[in-house]
Amino acid sequence: MSEMTYRDALNLALKEELRRDPSVVLWGEDVALYEGSFKVTRGLLAEFGEERIKDTPISENTIVGVAVGAAMGGLRPVAELMTVNFALLAMDQIINHMAKIRSMFGGQTFLPMVVRMPGGGGSQLAAQHSQSLESYFMHCPGLHIAYPATPADAKGLLKSAIRDNNPVIFLEHELLYNSKGEVPDDPEFLVPFGRANIIRSGTDVTIVAYARMSILALQAAGELEKEGVSCEVIDLRTLSPLDSETFIASARKTGRAVVVEECWGTAGLGGDIAHRIHEACFDNLLAPVRRVSGLDVPMPYSRKIEKICIPRAETIADAVREVVGRKY
Repeated sequence: MSEMTYRDALNLALKEELRRDPSVVLWGEDVALYEGSFKVTRGLLAEFGEERIKDTPISENTIVGVAVGAAMGGLRPVAELMTVNFALLAMDQIINHMAKIRSMFGGQTFLPMVVRMPGGGGSQLAAQHSQSLESYFMHCPGLHIAYPATPADAKGLLKSAIRDNNPVIFLEHELLYNSKGEVPDDPEFLVPFGRANIIRSGTDVTIVAYARMSILALQAAGELEKEGVSCEVIDLRTLSPLDSETFIASARKTGRAVVVEECWGTAGLGGDIAHRIHEACFDNLLAPVRRVSGLDVPMPYSRKIEKICIPRAETIADAVREVVGRKY
């Protein structure tokens, strides 16, 4: 095990898979000479050359479209978009082609491709560059979606994504790139899709979260422990396939649940998760499932107002206090 940042764990995963499989290629805006906007692709051009690591024009629709064709032709492309906000320019390729080709061809072709995208708010980048769009992709069948919270999961999930024969949307929260954690050195270390992780055991309430929200949920659980509230924290790791069994079993055990998401609350994925818990655990619940979501507003530039728009450890803790009957 080695301690490294989330950024370096992603870089290591890319290096290991590029070394392992010559069909793996990587392209995107500034991924080669500049080594990526967030330096995730540092050193790849020097080691693997311009035939496999390519800078592209500023055209997200083209970046994804070429990856779709390359995947159908036998390569395993990893396409990087500079930010998930720019994926809106590639939604035709993502929704109408990337997600549907395997089904429309009756399973006669594979589509082993990954689209990596940083996203999330909290960096004071204003409305057009701070969005959390994971529910957009989750709504569309045919896509696998990963959103790791820790450096270890960043490495293991990205390696699994590259090896998968299904198209994968791989999301990375911008505020996690500098976070550190222990990462297995084993080049065969993989984190399977569709298996959530119980990152903290508890008995009083279940907190279901993903990506940066899982880290904030852990912080909230630590504070609540001082008040005598035992929280079980579930990190989803992948949003599709979604491991419903793990969080449903946890909610049955604790009798209470709080679902945390950074994306907008209206039609957000938290509503789907809350519904699954209510439907499966109605007779076990001691309180209604509580949702904590981003506010339904365009993200403001002001740092103070931006903080109000995104769930914080304090807001998660308040939601837990509400469901366990410990309101202020």
